[in-house]
Amino acid sequence: MGANSSSISELPENEYLKKLSGAEPISENDPFWNQLLSFSFTTPTNSADLKLLEEATISVCKSLGAECEDLIEELLCCLIQLIVEIPLLDITYSISLEAVTTLIVFLSCQLFHKEILRESIIHKYLMHGRCVPYTSRLVKTLLYNFIRQERSPPPGTHVFQQQTDGGGLLYGIASGVATGLWTVFTLGGVGSKSSPQLEQCSPLANQSLLLLLVLANLTDAPDTPNPYRQAIMSFKNTQDNTAFSSSNPHAFQINFNSLYTALCEQQKSDQATLLLYMLLHQNGNVRTYVLARTDIENLVLPILEILYHVEERNSHHVYMALIILLILTEDDGFNRSIHEVILKNITWYAERVLTEISLGSLLILVVIRTIQYNMTRTRDKYLHTNCLAALANMSAQFRSLHQYAAQRIISLFSLLSKKHNKVLEQATQSLRGSLGSNDSPLPDYAQDLNVIEEVIRMMLEIINSCLTNSLHHNPNLVYALLYKRDLFEQFRTHPSFQDIMQNIDLVISFFSSRLEQAGAELSVERVLEIIKQGAVALPKDRLRKFPELKFKYVEEEQPEEFFIPYVWSLVYNSAVALYWNPHDIQLFTMDSG
Repeated sequence: MGANSSSISELPENEYLKKLSGAEPISENDPFWNQLLSFSFTTPTNSADLKLLEEATISVCKSLGAECEDLIEELLCCLIQLIVEIPLLDITYSISLEAVTTLIVFLSCQLFHKEILRESIIHKYLMHGRCVPYTSRLVKTLLYNFIRQERSPPPGTHVFQQQTDGGGLLYGIASGVATGLWTVFTLGGVGSKSSPQLEQCSPLANQSLLLLLVLANLTDAPDTPNPYRQAIMSFKNTQDNTAFSSSNPHAFQINFNSLYTALCEQQKSDQATLLLYMLLHQNGNVRTYVLARTDIENLVLPILEILYHVEERNSHHVYMALIILLILTEDDGFNRSIHEVILKNITWYAERVLTEISLGSLLILVVIRTIQYNMTRTRDKYLHTNCLAALANMSAQFRSLHQYAAQRIISLFSLLSKKHNKVLEQATQSLRGSLGSNDSPLPDYAQDLNVIEEVIRMMLEIINSCLTNSLHHNPNLVYALLYKRDLFEQFRTHPSFQDIMQNIDLVISFFSSRLEQAGAELSVERVLEIIKQGAVALPKDRLRKFPELKFKYVEEEQPEEFFIPYVWSLVYNSAVALYWNPHDIQLFTMDSG
C-alpha cells in the first residue's frame, strides 16, 4: 500500500498510512489518495500472513480508533451511503460486505457489557441527526441483500479496476480496501477454519441480516422510538397502492413474494427465524400476506423441522419457531387451511412412515413430540404453555385427523395421567413417612401436582373443543378415545376436571353403546363406519358449550432482556468467531462506547 511499501513488515512506518490515521484533514483532491491506494505488495493468501498484517497495522488502527465524535458521525453516514447507494455487482460485493460488517463492529460494544446498553455515542448518531434520513433505505437494502442471497463472487472479480479521470473518491477507496479485507473473509480469518457450509452461503446476506437484527433491537431513545424498528413494523408490499401513514416517515415498499420465498428457504438459521418472528409479530402487512398464501406449507414445514430436531437446536431457536406457530394459529383461516394441504412422504419424520398426511396433522404430531421431549428433558413450563396454546388454538378446526395424530393426542394424555398418578403416590408416601419424623422438610409435591393438573386440564379442553366443534370430521380421534377409554375414568369425579369431562364421558358412552349393539369382533373399518354414522346421529345440543379456546402471543414486558443478548450471541457465533479478531472489535468500540 503506497508506492514505497514492498512488504507487510514495512507498513507501520508507511508515511501514507501515518498521514491517513493522523489528525490533519486531507482534501478529496489531494494526490495522497492515489499514492495510498496503490498496491505494491502481495495480498495475504493465508492466515499467517493475515496475522502479520493485523500486527503490523495495530498502531494505525489505534490512531483511527481515536477519531473525534464529529468524524465518527461522518464515518457512520459514509458507511450507510456505501450500503444504500452502491449497486450490488461482483466488483462491488466486497466493499458492500465490509461496509455492513464495519457498522456491526461499531455497534458491538454490547459484547463487552453484561447489562443492556441503552445509550452510547454510536446509538446517538444512528437514532438522531444525519443518519436517520437513511433509515428506510438502509432497512430496505439490508432486506434485499437477505432476499437476493448473492454468493461470493469468484476470485479476481471483486477488485475494482483503476479509475481514470473522474473516477471519484468513493470507487477509489473501494479499490484500495476491498482486496485486503475480502481476503480476510475468504480465508476464514486469523486462527479460524473455513467450512463448506459457509462457502455455500452468502456472506453479504448473512451480515446484512445480522445488522438488520441489531438495528431493530436497539433500545428506544428517551424521546425517540427506534426508527429502524419503526421501518420494519410498517413497510408494505410493492403491490399495495394505499397511502403511507404520515405518522411514520420511515415506511417503504418491498416485494413480498421475494421476501416470502427467502424466508421459506432460509429457516435453518437462527437469524432468519428471528426475522420471521419479528415480521409476523410486528408488521401487520407481512402477517396478513403470509396468512393469505396458498403455499403456506413452504413456510410451516421448515419451522416444524426446527421443532422436530429440538435436540440439535438451541433453546432460543426452538422458542422462536414455537412462537411463530402460536402467532399463525391465532388465525382461524390458517387453522382450517392446514388440514386441506396434503403432504407426501415426510422423510425427516423418523418415528413412523408418513406416506400421506395433512399439514395440520403433521403440525399436531410435531408439537406433541416437542411436549413429550420437554417433559422428559428440559421440563420448561414456558415451552409447555406455548405448545398447548398452539394446539388449543387449532382444536376447534381439527379436520380429518390422521390416525397417528389422533393416537398421539391420546398417548400424550396417557403419559400425563401416569405422571399425575406417580406424583400423587409420591406425595402420599411422603406424607405418611413424615408422620413419624420431623427432621426433614416435605418436598413440594403440591406444586408439582398443580402444574401437571393444569396441563391435564388443558389437554382435556383441547379434546373437548374438537369433539364439540368438529366431531363428525374426526372419526380417528373418537376411535382413539374409545380405544383408551379407561384412561379417563379416574378424572370423571375429580373436582378439577368434572365439568370438562361431561362431554368426553357422553361421547365415550354414546359410541360405546352403538359399538356394543353392533356385536363383537368388529374390524377397524367397521368400527370407523359405526363412528361416522353415530357422529351424524348424536344430537349436538347434548354437548355442553364451553368458551372458545383462544390464546394470543404476548411479548414479555421487557423483551430487550431476551432479544438483545440473543441477537449478539448470533453475531458472535456467526461472524466474530468466523473471521473477526475480538481484539479489533474492542479497539474500535472502547473509545466510542
